[in-house]
Parts: sequence; C-alpha cells; structure tokens
Amino acid sequence: MDVGELLSFKPVPTPKRPNEEEQEDSDDDNNYTSKIRRLNKNTIDRLSQSYTTILPKEPTITDKEREDILKFVETEVTEGEVLDETAVKKLVLNFEKKALRNREMRIKFPDQPEKFMESEIDLFEALQELSAVATVPDQYPLLVELKCINSLLELLSHDNTDVSTKVVNLLQELTDVDILHESEEGAEELINALAEAECAALLLHNLARLDEQVPDERDAVHNTLGIIENITEFRPELCTEVAKQGFIQWILKRLKVKIPFDGNKLYASEILSILLQNTPENRKLLGELDGIDVLLQQLAFYKRHDPSGAEEQEAMENMFDSLCCALMEPANRDRFLRGEGLQLMNLMLREKKMSRNGSLKVLDHALAGSDGRDNCNKFVDILGLRTVFPLFMKTPKRKRILTVDQHEEHVVSIIASMLRNCQGSQRQRLLAKFTENDLEKVDRLLELHFKYMDKVDRTEKEMEAEGEDLDDEAQYLKRLSGGLFTLQLIDRIILEVCTAGPPAVKQRVQRVLSLRGGSLKIIRHVMREYAGNLGDAGSDEWRQQEQQHILQLVDKF
Repeated sequence: MDVGELLSFKPVPTPKRPNEEEQEDSDDDNNYTSKIRRLNKNTIDRLSQSYTTILPKEPTITDKEREDILKFVETEVTEGEVLDETAVKKLVLNFEKKALRNREMRIKFPDQPEKFMESEIDLFEALQELSAVATVPDQYPLLVELKCINSLLELLSHDNTDVSTKVVNLLQELTDVDILHESEEGAEELINALAEAECAALLLHNLARLDEQVPDERDAVHNTLGIIENITEFRPELCTEVAKQGFIQWILKRLKVKIPFDGNKLYASEILSILLQNTPENRKLLGELDGIDVLLQQLAFYKRHDPSGAEEQEAMENMFDSLCCALMEPANRDRFLRGEGLQLMNLMLREKKMSRNGSLKVLDHALAGSDGRDNCNKFVDILGLRTVFPLFMKTPKRKRILTVDQHEEHVVSIIASMLRNCQGSQRQRLLAKFTENDLEKVDRLLELHFKYMDKVDRTEKEMEAEGEDLDDEAQYLKRLSGGLFTLQLIDRIILEVCTAGPPAVKQRVQRVLSLRGGSLKIIRHVMREYAGNLGDAGSDEWRQQEQQHILQLVDKF
C-alpha cells in the first residue's frame, strides 16, 4: 500500500446513537435488528477464522527499511513547511488585515454581534495560523520589526475573551524557553519588545476579567503564568519589573481565593517563589503588601492536615520557600514575629504532619543572624526548646521530606542561632538543656561532630582523587557542601556550651574525644577557619563582632 492509499483511507463511520424519537419509531423493528446483528456476528467470526488460515503472515520489515520509511515520512511532512521571511510577512499581513477589519466592524456595529462575528472568526483563524511562527525563532526579529508583537498585546484587551485567550496561548508558545534558546538573537529581540511594551501589566489587566470556572479561561490563566515564567527564566532581571507591574499582588490575591485546590494555585505559588528567590526588592514589596500574613494564613491549614496529593504538597513547599526568601529581608522578620509566625511553626513541629519539614526551614531563616535576636528570645518564651531538642536528639523517620543531613543541619543551625542571640534568662534556659539527663545532649553533639568530621574527610579525599584544579574559594565551597558547614555549627555549639556551661560539660567533651581518638585541637582549627570565612551576611560591624566572639571562645576553650 503506497502513501497515497494511506492518506485516502477513510474508516467506516460509527453509526449515530438514535435519539429518543427515532428510538420510539424503531421499537417495532427491535427483534428484527437483533436477529440481523446475531447473524452478522456469526458471519464475521466465521470469516475471521477462515482468513487466519488462508491469509499469509504480514511480512516483517528490516531495520533499514524502517529507517527509510521514517526518513521518507519526516521529509514529506516538513517539505515546503519551513517558514521563510516571505511566508512570515504574509502571515503577519493577513493577521493585521483581519485585526483591522474586526476593529472596524465592531466600531461600525457595536450592538449587532451578527455583523462583526464573521470578522472575529477570521481574526481567530489568523491568530491560529500565526502560531506557526513559534517554530522558527530566527524570524522573531521580523515579527518585532513589523510591529506584530505590539498588535498582539493590543488584542489582550479585546472585548471577546476568546480572542484574548488565543493571544495568550500564542505568546506562551512564542516565549517557550526551549524555542528561545534555539535562536539567541531572535529571543533577545522578542523579550526586549515584550519588556518595552510592559507585557506583564497588559497580561495582568486581562487576568482580572478571566473566569476560571470557564475551562478555556482557566487555561489562559495557566498560560499567562507560563509566559511570566518563560521571560523571567530567560532574563532573571525582569523579575523586578514583573513584580512592580502588580503580579505579586495578583498572586497573593489568587492564593487567598477559597476554591478547591487546582493547578493554577500550584503555578501561582511557583511563580511567587521565582520572583522572590534572588530579588531583594521583591521581598521588600511582599512585606509591604502584607504577604507574610497571607503566606502564614495559607500554611496554617497544613498545621493539622497533610496535602491531598503530590501537586498540593509541591504548592505547600513553594509557599514555605517563599516565606524563607521573604525572611531574608530584615523588616519581614518583625512582620513574621508580629504575625505569630513563630507560634505557627512551633505548632507545626509538634503536630508531626508533613508541614514539619517546611516549618523547620522557616525557623532556621527566622532565627539566623543579627536580625534574628528578637525571634530567638521569643521562641524560647513560647517553649520552643521543648519542640526543637527532641528533633535534635532523634531525626524523625515518618513524613520526612528533608534528608537526614538536611534535617540535622536545620536543627543544629537553629540551636546555634539561639546560643548566639539569646540573652538573660532565655540563654540560661537554653544552656540548662545541655545538662539534663546525664548530659545526653552533649553526647549527641559529639556523635554528630564525629559523623560530620568523617564526611568532611571523605570529601577532601574525593577532591584529591579527582585532582581538579580548583582555587581556594572553590575548594572551601566544595568542603562546605560536603559537611563542613554543619560541622562548623556543631563545633560552635560545643564551644558555647563548654565556655558558658558548668565544668562537667567540658570534662564530658574531653573524655569522649579522647575515647574516640578526637582532640580539642581539631575543634579549635575548624572554628578558626570558620571565623576567617564568615561570608557577606549581615553588616560589617556584625561580622567583626562575630569574628571576635568566635576567636574569644577558641581562646577560652
């Protein structure tokens, strides 16, 4: 059978199901038709049995023949379909004509839809044809030159949402990241044109009138978020402009909508975390828009409930990540404290639901650094020590999303932050925890010290074996990710507790170290290296104080 016969083949149409009237008319013929059906079935069975014995087996195709057929089909499909400059110009001209005609008819007959409906259908078809340009990003500069992008963005405010949703779908196809990377020049031209026209604001204006109860409009919301993801992934600096034009405000509003969880809520939470990830201006803006309270309200549901599925779990994690990013802005720490975020995170840790993982990360961010002093003292006041130390003594196995190492890192970081920031009675209560139950927490500290010492040793041996030519900074970063960061936090706690606690603590540390072949010298070396590499967190004054404090602890130790 050649290709022509394959293309001309038409399957036998399935008979229509009769409607009620036809069914009534055919009641008398039911018996007759059922007999015919039985006869036909018997005939088909007999014929199929006879064909299996008479017809030869279908010939097998060799691998070479299969490759030739695939090559032929591929060339047949693509032949004559690659869009050149002339073809793109024709498509754009046709689109512009149809858009102009529709605009004229709507102005001429504003109250007579039947008069402009035909032009609207033509416009819709022209948009459909224009989507072919998304396969040739090399032609994007031509689209920009012909002002086609501006015309498309104008249609986002078209009175008919069917047209605006079609434009959204087209823009989503044009900005697909995989396609953008096929032509850097074309992608740059397109993104520049979209940024200059403030496409985020126009998309947002269209979002305001879409009804997510309508399937096509719900898809348009999803595609709008897809456009934002595409342009910010290709050019991350646009995150600030997107937020300024109102997208963070819209996302917060969308998260608060009381409807069953859906894919658009997941996507909205994902875009929020992208906009906050590396943009301090957006974190500040989120706080000013009461975003901290909105996120806390949304996460409060998961205090006593686990997400119903993988998508909802991902949305919950996105909101926790957004909260962690927001807490890197000092002003948001105060908003978090006033909004009773500490109490919520503490309850989540106690409830032992899936949200425990995210709340541990949020607490780590809320208490860290010099800006976490008020939160640290408050956390001790709300009896947070009763929650954190059981997690320090034993890493939970049930409903744990974090790895064991991640869990231990966050818990140790929380305790180290409290030891640095707590003062007065709160600090005394914290230090007293290490003397309880025959110094069991000191034993746990040393157990973790040896565990992460071994991890760092393995990392250093792997680096030697690989023989990579890394500079000092790159080597240090690799060691940090290989366990050194957690080891530094553990040894910091050992220094604080030995220096400020009763003599029995330091005696236990020395005894366990000597039994297991460790030494105080190793801990001093780790902490001196830590003091010399404090990074750029906090102010210069804070870093200087921190460095002096650590070196004083080393000397006393």
